[in-house]
Amino acid sequence: MADSNNSQTGVIVKAISGFYYVSCLNRIFECKARGNFRHSEISPIVGDKVSFDIISHNSGVIVEILPRKSALSRPLIANIDKIIIVSAFKNPSPDTYLIDRLTAIAVYNNITPVIVFNKSDTGDFSEFERIYKNAGFNTYIVSALFRDSLNELKNEFQDCICAMCGNSGVGKSSLINALFDGFSLKTAEVSISLGRGKHTTRHTELFENDVGGFVADTPGFSSIEQRDNLYDFKQNLVRCFPDFMPYYGNCAFSDCTHTCEPGCGILDALNSGLIEKTRHLSYTALSGELKSVTGWQSKK
Repeated sequence: MADSNNSQTGVIVKAISGFYYVSCLNRIFECKARGNFRHSEISPIVGDKVSFDIISHNSGVIVEILPRKSALSRPLIANIDKIIIVSAFKNPSPDTYLIDRLTAIAVYNNITPVIVFNKSDTGDFSEFERIYKNAGFNTYIVSALFRDSLNELKNEFQDCICAMCGNSGVGKSSLINALFDGFSLKTAEVSISLGRGKHTTRHTELFENDVGGFVADTPGFSSIEQRDNLYDFKQNLVRCFPDFMPYYGNCAFSDCTHTCEPGCGILDALNSGLIEKTRHLSYTALSGELKSVTGWQSKK
């Protein structure tokens, strides 16, 4: 049995086949979870801050999961501070609906979205930059090929846990490799026929960076999805568009959906140019997707 004096606190950076790899004391401990986790409603996931007992130089047993700031179901990851939403100019080109959907999911989960347009040498991102800066998001135009373009973006990763997301093939792994010394994540060329990258990231893993934080490279096409609490997400969707909030509450009808009603404060702001048209189109599309979701369908 482990000595209580050997108890430590760390962060799970990888989880594979029942083993949890915990970063602590400048090394990685391979841990199993204590047996009674099987009978609880919570299991350890990547990003969890945990208490564990050291049983050898590089192994241990997780005894407690500390309270989570946030948790996502896809990718399965906890305690994300920021989501870095990455787009490229072509193959694939920026998709404002995808970006807006991801920002809404981030805001709903109390995670800060950061917008990044990569491969700045391949096209003009100025219109996209205008849209997202006007919407109030920190927005960067960069290229993984030119490290000088990454200096301000690198500050976003300081002392926090960040997840990269966006279409496969936009250069997430290449950006991580360029941002931080010593990183060599696998990258792949974009498939011309599919218009997206060939998948190289197979599981979610946190990598410790050189500015005091962790960065996750996540598998998947759009990476981050809202699967739990869909009804609550639907009910609070307008609040997930922070740029709408100055005009929220100025509607003629208490049950206003902010999509087509006369006397809607948000539509008035849209028509006055105070809200970006693409942002409202995304809100309307997402609202339509969620229209059929009922309370009993929502996972609590």
